[in-house]
Amino acid sequence: MWTAAGSLLAWLWLLLCQGFFWRTDVRLPPRVEPDVWPDVCVVVPARDEAAVLPAALPSLLRQDYPGRAEIFLVDDGSADGTGDLARELARRHGGLPLTVDSPGEPPAGWTGKLWAVRHGMGLASARDPEYLLLTDADIAHAPDSLRELVAAARAGGYDLVSQMARLRVESIWERLVVPAFVYFFAQLYPFRRIGGKGTRTAAAAGGCVLLRADAAERARVPDVIRHAVIDDVALARAVKRGGGRVWLGLADRVDSVRPYPRPGDLWRMVSRSAYAQLRHSPLLLAGTVAGLALVYLVPPAALGAGLVTGDTAAAVIGALAWLVMTGTYVPMLRYYRQPSWLAPLLPFTAFLYLLMTVDSAVRHHRGRGAAWKGRTYARPDSVPGEG
Repeated sequence: MWTAAGSLLAWLWLLLCQGFFWRTDVRLPPRVEPDVWPDVCVVVPARDEAAVLPAALPSLLRQDYPGRAEIFLVDDGSADGTGDLARELARRHGGLPLTVDSPGEPPAGWTGKLWAVRHGMGLASARDPEYLLLTDADIAHAPDSLRELVAAARAGGYDLVSQMARLRVESIWERLVVPAFVYFFAQLYPFRRIGGKGTRTAAAAGGCVLLRADAAERARVPDVIRHAVIDDVALARAVKRGGGRVWLGLADRVDSVRPYPRPGDLWRMVSRSAYAQLRHSPLLLAGTVAGLALVYLVPPAALGAGLVTGDTAAAVIGALAWLVMTGTYVPMLRYYRQPSWLAPLLPFTAFLYLLMTVDSAVRHHRGRGAAWKGRTYARPDSVPGEG
């Protein structure tokens, strides 16, 4: 009963005191068009993305942007013809100018994506843009996406504007895991706190980040975050430390086209960076496991145990905690156009995330930690020359 009471108190605190993380109404404001549209360069790091590029790159080429815009796709050592396919798509669809280049293998201390981003930003610097749009090769944008981002940045005085792309939700496993992924992210980094003045909370969604070029220079990105596996959060923190303003919200018409049809695909997506999120700390890992158990697993367990043993108080308190949990998850399911009956299954999904987090730590200690597309990244303090 007392454990269930602790879980209920935790949920009441989350409901009322964690930046209203469960609400899904943090979106780009209505567009107020500037008098003069600034120059923008789009940087797309891409490694072995031939499968998703035809669904994503044409959406960038077709951007309806009144100012000058140009795309730099950085082919990060792809073995599937990503660069050639990008050139062919540009010839076929026309639209914004496209440059395809490759930076070579990243040096020690750099992740492949950030090395590619650095190279793309270097190419873009020759055009002296006011803004950089950093977007992944699996992200499809509505035709007015760039206009909306620039208008929001200008009107709000933001140095970084990021949208959490709507991830694909088609298979049963995607329905169980994907909305919860965004829900947990918002719980850790409440969107309202990120955009508020004077707040320390900072985060971004790496698939869609509009960044002022001078803010990037002040924050010394990407060099200062070169080893970051969770590069989007690190980027936002660096910009905020440099005095910049950051905004993050949910997207309406920015979508990821990458499929995760099998449970193993989703497992790898989460486990590759979960332990890095905990700064590779066994103590933080233990605290996270205990916290997940208390917040997500205790309510249904208390309800079941209370019904079996006749402990009415434990059953009622567990049911109340589960009800609050379910209610906070419904808005995210609606955002993803999923049925509300999936909400009571959140404890099961949280248990999967608990296992993924533990697996991430096990993989790290076996030397197979943050692995992605053939590369495994060392813990930052184990990289030669890193302090």
